Formats: sequence, C-alpha cells, structure tokens
Amino acid sequence: MTRPIVGIIGNQYLINDQYPAHAGGTMNSEAISLVSGCMPLLIPADPRFLSVAELLETCDGFLLTGGRPNVHPEEYGEAATEAHGAFDRARDAIALPLVRACVERGQPFLGICRGYQEVAVAMGSTLHPEIRDLPGRMNHRMPPDGTIEEKFALRHKVRFTEGGVFHRLMGAPEVMTNTLHGQGVMQAGKRFVIDGWAPDDTPEAAYISDAPGFTLAVQWHPEWDAANDPVSRPLFTAFGDAVRAWSEARRPIRASA
Repeated sequence: MTRPIVGIIGNQYLINDQYPAHAGGTMNSEAISLVSGCMPLLIPADPRFLSVAELLETCDGFLLTGGRPNVHPEEYGEAATEAHGAFDRARDAIALPLVRACVERGQPFLGICRGYQEVAVAMGSTLHPEIRDLPGRMNHRMPPDGTIEEKFALRHKVRFTEGGVFHRLMGAPEVMTNTLHGQGVMQAGKRFVIDGWAPDDTPEAAYISDAPGFTLAVQWHPEWDAANDPVSRPLFTAFGDAVRAWSEARRPIRASA
C-alpha cells in the first residue's frame, strides 16, 4: 500500500541568476518522509501549471514551507514598501486559496514560517514587515554568519496557552525553538487563534478555530533535525497521523470513482 501524499509547496528561484526553477528544502522532504511517514511531493506553486482543485484531489495533505519571498501586502490590504522585501505572487495565488479550501474541507496542512504567514493572511490577518523594528521586540532573523547548524540552532523559548492545542501536543507549557524570520503577525484574523508566543510576545504558533481538520502553523522551522528534535518530532508525527486519517477516509471514495 502506498503512503499518503503530502504536497510540499515550493518556491521560485533563479539558478546562477538565469535559470528559473521551483525548489524545496531537502529537510522538508526528510521530515515528511521519515517523521510524518508520508510521501513528499514537491509542488510548483504557480497557477499557470496547476489549480487548487487539482491539488486537493491529488494530495492528502500539504506542507506550507518557509521561503525568502514574503506574502504580498496587497493580500491583507496594504501597499508594498521596500521593507516588505521580495514577493512570489504566483505562490500567493496558489497557497492562500489552498489554505482556505483545506480549512473548509478538513484537509490537513502544516504551515512553517512563510507558510505560517500564509495561513494567517488567508484567514484575515495582517503582517508587520520587520518585527525587530517594533519597540521591545527581539531580532528573529536568521543569523547572517555561521554554519547551517548554527543558523538553525535553538534560540528562544515559546510559551503556549495552558491546556491549549500546542501545550497538549508538546506535553509542555513552553519549548525551545529556532528563529529565522523577519515578518510577523500584527492583527490576527477572527479564526486565526494564536496559541504560542516568543518571550517578546511575538506570535509563534497558531491554529484555525472551528476547523474540522489539522490546521497547525508555526513561525519557527521544525523541519530542521525533525527526527531528533523533541519539539519537531511530535508536530510532524501528529501531522502525519492527520494526513493518514484523511487518506483512509476518502479511500472508498477514490475506489468507487
């Protein structure tokens, strides 16, 4: 029997500043395959090549990955400025409606970093372009120097709502995470429930209220060392369980189609 399929939302890149490519971090595929127990499938997130409807039928769940381009501020009613950085409007056009469709269908997804921000914006939230510029906030960006191990090293605690979704999942009221982001949620949408915060009160973990499926999203990067990290492993394990449940529930529908 084949494993359930998790669509990994890819990013657009230019190789050698010339050759356009869609790509996804290897650590995302490792986490999905080795910890979630699902088959990773890289998605070229561009409406020229595929539709949200096709993705929903092809994949059982979705991993909304991190990436350098940011969600365009027009998606939450603001004008773009230099501070907002680079954009990927093609990914916006796929990821945002995909999140909304999954929420309504109960189809599982896990949002990471930019993916967390996509879930936030899709559900009516706004973003701040540079969290470190706000009074009392720390610098959450990736360290500019050092090895990849040093860049993804644990850097701050995240505290959870007592008895909340993440507290129950992690079995602890707070955990240590890495941090590699510049933007962050400013005003949460009505159904976007913030369930975890950094020491400077930056929102770090969330889910969608009254959603029938798995809708967890985190601002840190749990795909790093997911098989061994005590915070990453339960997150990807729970996501894999949700994807398998979805796949098994619709298997009779696929068989009769």
